[in-house]
Parts: sequence; structure tokens; C-alpha cells
Amino acid sequence: MKRKLFFLPLLFLCLLGYAQQINWNETLPTDSKVLVGKLPNGITYYLRHNEEPKERASFYIIRDAGALLENDDQNGLAHFLEHMAFNGSKNFPGNNMISTLERHGVSFGGNLNAYTTQNETVYNISSVPVTDEAVIDTCLLILHDWSYYLTLDEKDIDEERGVITEEYRTRDNSARRIQKQQLSTLLKGSQYAVRDVIGDLNVIKTFKPQTIRDFYHKWYRTDLEAIAIVGDFDVAKMEQKIKDIFSSIPAVKNPAKRPFFEIPSHEETYFCLATDKEATNSRVELVRLFRDKENDGNGTVTYQDIKNSMMRSFYNTMIANRISEIIQRGNAPFMSASIGIGGMVRGYSAYSLSTVAKPNKEKEALEAVIREHERIMQHGFTDSELERVKTNMLTSLRSALKDADKTNNEQYIQDMQSNFLEKSGMVSTEDYVAAAEKIIPTITAKEVSDQVKKWWKADNRTILVSGPSEGVTHLTEQEARDIIAATEGKAVEAYVDNAVSGSLITEDLKGSQVVETKELPQFNAVEWTLANGAKVIFRKADFEKDNVALNAYSAGGSSVYSDIDLLPAANNVSVFVNSYGLGDYDAIELQKIMTGKQAGTGISVNGLYENVSGAASPKDFETMMQMIYLRFQKPRFDAQAHDVMITRNRIRAKQMEGQPQKMMQDSLSMISTNYSPRTLLFNEAYLDKLTLERVEKIYRDRICDASDFTFFIVGNVEQDVAKAMAEKYIGSIPSLNRHEKWIDRKVRAPKGKVEKVLYFPLQNPKSTVIVSFYNEMKYNLKDGYIVNILGNILTNRYTTSIREEQGGTYGVGVSGSASLEPVNSFNVSMQFDCDPAKAAELKPLLYVEIDKVIKDGVTEEELSKVVKNALKESEQSKNHNSYWMSVLMNYYKTGVDLNDPKNYEDILKALTPKDIQDFAKKFFKNADVLDLILAPTSAQK
Repeated sequence: MKRKLFFLPLLFLCLLGYAQQINWNETLPTDSKVLVGKLPNGITYYLRHNEEPKERASFYIIRDAGALLENDDQNGLAHFLEHMAFNGSKNFPGNNMISTLERHGVSFGGNLNAYTTQNETVYNISSVPVTDEAVIDTCLLILHDWSYYLTLDEKDIDEERGVITEEYRTRDNSARRIQKQQLSTLLKGSQYAVRDVIGDLNVIKTFKPQTIRDFYHKWYRTDLEAIAIVGDFDVAKMEQKIKDIFSSIPAVKNPAKRPFFEIPSHEETYFCLATDKEATNSRVELVRLFRDKENDGNGTVTYQDIKNSMMRSFYNTMIANRISEIIQRGNAPFMSASIGIGGMVRGYSAYSLSTVAKPNKEKEALEAVIREHERIMQHGFTDSELERVKTNMLTSLRSALKDADKTNNEQYIQDMQSNFLEKSGMVSTEDYVAAAEKIIPTITAKEVSDQVKKWWKADNRTILVSGPSEGVTHLTEQEARDIIAATEGKAVEAYVDNAVSGSLITEDLKGSQVVETKELPQFNAVEWTLANGAKVIFRKADFEKDNVALNAYSAGGSSVYSDIDLLPAANNVSVFVNSYGLGDYDAIELQKIMTGKQAGTGISVNGLYENVSGAASPKDFETMMQMIYLRFQKPRFDAQAHDVMITRNRIRAKQMEGQPQKMMQDSLSMISTNYSPRTLLFNEAYLDKLTLERVEKIYRDRICDASDFTFFIVGNVEQDVAKAMAEKYIGSIPSLNRHEKWIDRKVRAPKGKVEKVLYFPLQNPKSTVIVSFYNEMKYNLKDGYIVNILGNILTNRYTTSIREEQGGTYGVGVSGSASLEPVNSFNVSMQFDCDPAKAAELKPLLYVEIDKVIKDGVTEEELSKVVKNALKESEQSKNHNSYWMSVLMNYYKTGVDLNDPKNYEDILKALTPKDIQDFAKKFFKNADVLDLILAPTSAQK
């Protein structure tokens, strides 16, 4: 079983007198709500009824076959085959599969998708409305065709070559290039080292169609296949449908053995220096890769399995906490570091010591991370460290148990997928948490500390050094080996865990009473006005049982500052104050004080508003409210923490200098805001203005005055509790009765049409095409929805014209949006990557489809597909607390109740193709246009 629950923050349980003996080999029961079966042809199936969300289901086909199974002349074809599954099958020729599902509100890319890895290929049709039996049958027929009946037509294959080539181009960045160099050493001698999924471009461009058909029929077969379906349906009926539809698929005779791919062991330590011109960070890693039989599954979960997994999580979390302390103290030679264990590839784990070094500090960074590792090896962890993570684990698990009925279909399918592919067990949340309650108190600091002796040995090690290929002197192999030899085993002092105790608030708060109450029956909510002028809106919502959230806003934001020098502090105040701590405690102490509590708060300042937010478990609601009070009344401004943040950002700014991605982003920022003086670029001069004094000035000016904020509390607490907490904590925040408004600083897109080709020193021959339309028009709800729908329709059209027909790009991203503030405006933007030689040829196709919409309109089918998906997504969102928070906040800002069908559903259902066409005519006619090609200097003539 591989639940994400294993890796949640951990929590201690104090169980007095718990002396029950645990049988560590005892097997936990398999989740009884999962039906597992196997057809005579070898297909395994998993079914589960789940009503989160209601009237929806997800359909998956899972294949124990990926890129590792390719021959040399098939390198990349497992991934290519994944693409071809959407390009024609027995019952869905051409693109009929996509269009059929879109008619039922299932969007390509969003709900209909697939992925390929080295070991597996998985296809999904998610969030499918299942009130219509015919839709269920359609989805099952698609899975049926994916299983054995792909067309793999030569014409479709040839058209897809260009799409795959462009996907390769899009994904070819510095991180991928460095990773490829490293994996060839780390995984030396194995199939993993020569199969990276995306494959060999020469193979992609030249393979014969029969080659991919051979791979398909050899490895896409019934004995390596599972069907997983979870959702709001009758399990018995679904099982019968599976038997009826899938039993006729023939099993392959004399199937080739599906091998387990091993990685050769080695006694010597490998070394790899991987560099790239566009890399920004210098990284040094020491990795031990080993065959991890402890994690091998047999389809079950024992108490020992859970204990082992928890000890790994405890280990990783405790060392992460130590490293975080080192970084926050400000004297570390690294920007970041990590020590710990995790899965690498199937059957293998990696124990690693990793560090991102400060400039010219690779030697010191490697020494420091080994030294911290030696501290664990020699002295282990303290009891107090372990108790904190144990406490946090139990708190998180108990929270998950309370909201177990909110587990979505995809999470259940993840468990099924792990069971099929890696033989992990499937245990219910209830049984898992019950086992954890028994196991956690038995785990000792010595046990966790001793785990490292299994993971860290002298064999199968690799030293990985990576970073920029220019302007940096990297560690040599001999230097790295000498550092390791000199530092490992060297005596170090034990870690001292400084205990912290106390309360967040020590003073007696007088608060202020509710002086006016206003019922909001349309929302099942209430509005309170406190004596200090603060307005609080409360709605009890128990869709998530272990959640209560607070949001508050006030108008003003950074727009109130005419002094440009204050903007860096305003733009970064939220990140910096979080590093300072809160109240009487610095960030390290605050983390310890909050052990066992699920509560957190934050602030933000944007262009027009300042916001305060919080979230908590209902049991920790008062703790969250205390933190909200402290955010206003007792923020912390820590000079040491500020200096650490500034130092790190100065290093980052220096590393980004001259990097093409930074140059591109800066150019876009300046051009799109018409070179506004309020558009500031991140560099040394920017950081010079970001002083502690200015951060404090901005914070105290923006996060104050209860009367100027509107507070919203939504979640699973009773109204009388929420009222009492609001009166005590929000009511204790002083008021200044400012009632500010934001100021329109006239930051706008350039007028008319701006058309440019900009050149950058890109290593990857890739151009990015960006076309953005902006128009200030009077806003109304209908047009606000139409611009988004138009964006989705254009996305679908560009998928056909630019991706499929031209093979010109991996995908065109289109966004349609509307804004009410600071002025009513609408925007439609398109962006795609492509071959520099084709950019000028492909860009006009963006305008072609716009002209077609203006001249010929859109079809009923195009509109219906997008509207159905929008209505489906909206309906699903209503069963979450966050939906009601959003509805309430929007109502108070705009006066519009978006939960009222007449303000959303009725408008969408009444839309006609003529509405879309009329909007397009109006919007595009006088829109300002930004038309850019960002190209590599190698393409400059």
C-alpha cells in the first residue's frame, strides 16, 4: 500500500498504559469496498463505489508496460503509442473518441489523458457524468478499444511524428539535459540508462508503422492489463458490463515474459559531472542506489510494513527539520539541502545526501551535508524530535479519517494502480489509522536512527556534481572523493534540541461584542458587525468535516503607494514575514509550539487588495484565531531572518543574470505593461530597496484597522463558537476607520498592435509564439462567461489546425478572462512553442481561426461541449467548503450571488453560437494586440 498519508506531517499520541502486544507479521484486511476480479483472458479489474463527487466516475486502463520494453529501433515508441490511442480505434475512428466524450462534458487533456513511464502506461477518462447508461457504455468501449483495437493508421502515425517532435522540443530544458547526463551514470549498465521515455528523435521521425504495431501487440496484452473504475455506480452492474465487453478480447498466445529490470551493483563509487549552459544552480549529491526488497509488495500490508514506512517518513522529516534550522540561522554554505530515502525506480530506493551550493561553495556544501549526516550516524535523533513528528503524524491521520468520505476517485485508483503494478496492499483508511494508533507509540528514536545503517553503505554509491557550464569552477572527482574520505567518520557533536514552551497569546483580550446581526438566508449564512467596526460573515459548512477557513480582504494593496521604491517590499511582504515567525516566536520556535496543531495563517498584498487568511482543524479553530489576531497586532520582524532571505535572493538574482528564461520573462513583463515605471525587474537594485524597515512599514500600514477588513469564516464549527471567537480575537483588533479604496495607477497593455520578434541565446532551438488581445469593455456576467468559453473553443480548434494537421506544436495554450478592476477589461491570449523555422508560418493560423469565428461563428456542437464541461465542473465544486467561501467573497465584492442559477447555470444554458460570434466581433474589432515571437539567436538572419 502506498498512501500519501505515509508522508504527511507527523503527530505523537500519548496513550497511557498502552501495553498491547503487536504481531508485526499480522496482515491487515484488504479494503472490503474494493472488488477485484480477473477475466479468463487475464485482464484484472478493480471496482469501487464512491460518491465523491456524486454522479461521476473515473475509468482507467493500467498497463504494466512502458519504455523499458522497447527494442533499440523502438526507442520512444511506448510514448508514441500512448499518443496514438487518441488517434483512431475500431469503434472510434480518427478523433471521434475525443469528440464523443467532449459532447458529454469530458474535456481532452483535462479529463481525458494518459501518461507513459519506463515501467507503465496509464490511460484515464475522469470525472465522467454517469447518470446516462449510454455514457458508461461509451467509456467502457473506449477502454475496450485501447486494450486491443487501436487502428495505428500510417497516415495518423505520420501526422503524430511532428507532435512528438514538438513535445521533445518543449520539454528540452536545462534540467532535463542535466538529468539525462546523470542517469546514464547513476543507472549505468541497466535498461533505465538508455530508455528515457521521450526516446530517440531519429527513431521518432523514421520508424516504420509496423515497428510500433509489433510493440503494441507484443506488450499491450491482457495479462499485463488492469481496468480500474471508481465512482457513483452500481458495482454489480459494472462488473457484469466488464465481463460482457472485455471477455472477448483475445489473450496473446505464448506471451513474452515481462522482465523485472535490474540495475547492476558496483563496489566502486561512480562520478558524474553534468553541466549545461542554461543551468543556474550548482548541485552536489552523494547517492546510494540499492535493491530495496523491504518495499517489495505481495498484495498485502502487515503491521511491520506500516512501521517501516512510518520510520522512513519520520527519518526524512526529522533531518529536514534540522537542515531547515541550519538554513534559517543564516550561516549555511548551501541554498538548500536534503538527506533521506525515497523510491527511485521499481524495486530500487535511493538514499541521498543532496545540496544546492552557494556560489563557489561546492566543497563547503558537501562537507556540511556529510557532517549533518554524520551527526545522525554517530548520535541519532533525540526523543523530543521524534515525539513531535509522531504527534504530527497522528494528527494528520486522524484528520484524514474524519474526511475519508471526501476521498476522490483518483486517490482510490492510485491504490489500485499500485496494487496491480507493484503488488502493494489496499487497506481502508479506517484500518490504516487504527493500525497507526497502535504502532506509533511503540517506535523509538533509536529504532528510527538505526535505519540508516541499512540504507547507507559503501557500495553502489554515485557522486553527482552539476551546474552551469560557464563561469563556475566545479568540484573535481578527486576533490569530491577526498572530502568524503576526510569528513565521513569524523567526530561531530550531538544535536541539541532546544525545547520551546509557552502560549501564542499571554495577554487578556477584551474583545468587542456583535452590535448588529444580519441574516443571509440565500447563503445559509450570517453577517455580524462588531463594536470595533469589523464585519464578519459566517457560514457553517461541513462538506469537509475537519476544516474551517478564514479569509479577509481590504481594498488598497500596493496601489496606494506612489513611491516606486516601496513596491519591492509590498510585492514580497507575504514571503518575508512568514520567514520571520509570529508574535514572541521565531520561525523555528513557532514550528515547535505548533506541534500537534493543524492551524496556519498568512497574509498577502497585491496590486489592489491586502488579504489575511487562515485554515485549521475545528479542534484548533481558536489557535487559528489567535494567529489571526497576532498577524494584526503582534507581527514579528526579525533582522537575522530578513538578512538570510536577502542573501538567498541576491544569490538567485546573480545566478539568473544573462539566463535566457529570465531575459524572456523580463521582456514580456515590460512590453505587456507598456514599460510602466511600476513594472520592476528582479535584480540587485530591486533587492537594495527591499529593506526590513520598508517591509515593516508596508506590513503595519496594510495589515491593520479591523474596520477596513471584511472577514469570512466558513467551515465545520458551530455558529455560537464562531461568534465567540470572532468577538474575542477579531474584536480585539483596533480600528482606524480608514475605509480605503485602491487607486488606478493606469498600468495597461500598449495601445494598438505591437508586433515584435525578440532573440535570446537559447540552447534549445525553440521559438515561443505569444499573441494577446486586450480590450476595455463594459463588463457583464454573460460576456464574462463567453470570453472563457471562447478561449476553450479556440483551444480545441488550434489542437486540430496547429497540432494535428500541421504537427507544428505539442499544444496551444489559450486563456480567455475578464476583469472588473481596476477597469472593466477582457483578454484572450494564445501561446505555443515550435520549430523556429516554422514560427512565422504557424503564427497566422492563430488569426485564421479568430477570423473564422467572427465571419462564420461557432457550431452548436463546439459550444455544447464547452458549456457541458463548465456546468459539470461547477456542480462538482459545490460540495466543498471552498466553493462557499468563494461565493460569499464574490457577493460582498460585486453584489452578485453566483450560487443563484440565474447568475450562472441559466446564462450558460441559454448561450447560442450567435452570442459567441457577436462577442468575438465586438471584442476583437478594437482590441489592442501584442504579437510576439521569442526566438533563439541562432534563428536570426
